[in-house]
Amino acid sequence: MVQAYILIQTEVGKAREVATTIGGIAGVVRVDAVTGPYDVVVLTEAHNVDELGKMIVSKVQLVPGITRTLTCSVVHL
Repeated sequence: MVQAYILIQTEVGKAREVATTIGGIAGVVRVDAVTGPYDVVVLTEAHNVDELGKMIVSKVQLVPGITRTLTCSVVHL
């Protein structure tokens, strides 16, 4: 399994709606609304990097209210 954190910026006032919607996507492990430069942080997992990329591009990034995403892959040192 591969994991990644997705840092999400939303339109003003849309963080709760975005977090709720993303929470229903398969492969999403955890969703948190946060303060700071990002509004929502999501932990995702998939069987491989390709599957993870497809989920991010075809599902997460299409959620209404998202203005920008930054994906950070988890590494095991």
